[in-house]
Amino acid sequence: MHNWTIMAKITFIGSGSLVFTRELCIDIMLTPVLDGATISLMDIDADRLEQSRIVVSAMAEQMNSNVRIEAHTDRREAIRGADYVITTFQQGGLVAYALDIEIPAKYGVGQCVGDTLGPGGVFRALRTIPVMHDICNDMDELAPGALLLNYVNPMAAVCWAVDRLSGRPHVGLCHSVQGTANMLASWAEVPIEEVAYRCAGINHQAFYLEFRHGDTDLYPRIRAAAERPEIYGSEPVRIEILRHFGYFVTESSGHASEYLPYFRKSAKQIDEELVPKFTDGSWFDYGRTGGYLKHCREREAQFNAEFDEIRTRKPREKRGEEYGAYILEAMESGNPTVINGNVPNRGLIDNLPEGSCVEVPCLVDFNGIQPTTIGSLPPQLAALNRTNINVQELIVEASATGNTDAVHHAVAVDPQTAAVCTLDDIHKMVREMLDAQQQWLPQFQR
Repeated sequence: MHNWTIMAKITFIGSGSLVFTRELCIDIMLTPVLDGATISLMDIDADRLEQSRIVVSAMAEQMNSNVRIEAHTDRREAIRGADYVITTFQQGGLVAYALDIEIPAKYGVGQCVGDTLGPGGVFRALRTIPVMHDICNDMDELAPGALLLNYVNPMAAVCWAVDRLSGRPHVGLCHSVQGTANMLASWAEVPIEEVAYRCAGINHQAFYLEFRHGDTDLYPRIRAAAERPEIYGSEPVRIEILRHFGYFVTESSGHASEYLPYFRKSAKQIDEELVPKFTDGSWFDYGRTGGYLKHCREREAQFNAEFDEIRTRKPREKRGEEYGAYILEAMESGNPTVINGNVPNRGLIDNLPEGSCVEVPCLVDFNGIQPTTIGSLPPQLAALNRTNINVQELIVEASATGNTDAVHHAVAVDPQTAAVCTLDDIHKMVREMLDAQQQWLPQFQR
């Protein structure tokens, strides 16, 4: 019998994201072909790094895994000789994130998450892209054959910048597609294992172009389920998008409400119209402004108290939905898998801009990430995507050139911001955000 044990080196940049790091490392340890791998944890926070090392080591011991675990505060040492580099960091942490949410709120822009589009997404990208560029330069020097697996938001803008600034092999990964597919299968009362779907667009705004059980189109069942009050109350924004544009979108209602101009025009509309539609106690606090920031602050306050519980929690016995370990397994063993990945648009979706970052099905095997060609999206879906791509393109332009005007332009063409603010207010808001975040954005003139 062939011994497939692989001595790959898998590096995590931002491993202080403890719960995510723990869960993805469990997936790796549940993958037999990776049993001899080295997991290299890296974080600039030495205390969080040590906690992640303790937790991952405890998982390895409980699972009788042969993975080797190392920890570094020096990013270059963590990257040296890596086969895979997984990015999960948050540049500026909660201090910068609070500015992303609280300054726009003063101008009437109510973001419940604010990490993908809107003023918050723009500024998170501007802080993140220089760090990602440095990581790619380190990889060019120290791990030239490594694949970059990016989990950092805003996914599309960051991956587009990686392609433009470095050209390194990379794939952006999210759990929206598989998570939503499970939800829709439950609405249609069909086991997810028996569902075939085709999903494409951009990250957080991809659409299920097909959702089938054998030859049966499941969309009629999904539309019928969406009329039930308890179903509508769990996903009111996405169901409104389905009603008006004909297809179901991948990202949650809270997130989805931030990418379009229809749902968050004022605090009154959010509190009196949008929020009451939610009946399921959603994690983002019913879509309220700053809902996810509140969640993150609560998690940070609970973190140390929960550390012992996280460390001693019994590991899962089955891999989760995250694509990471499946990609590593396919590339090391050659056993193919299919994921939905974020990759450069090189003729993949005809009616989205060439070179932009698109989310499409990808085959993965020894040959790496191989995106599939979609053709053209339904024109109304491409139109929605392009409103978001406009912002992403200007973010990448600003990051590549240091042009402060491009920062102003990116926020000015954001759909939600434009629905709320005048151009003068947008200019003042961007200036205030640039001033407040100067320590992370020295490249932009005030």
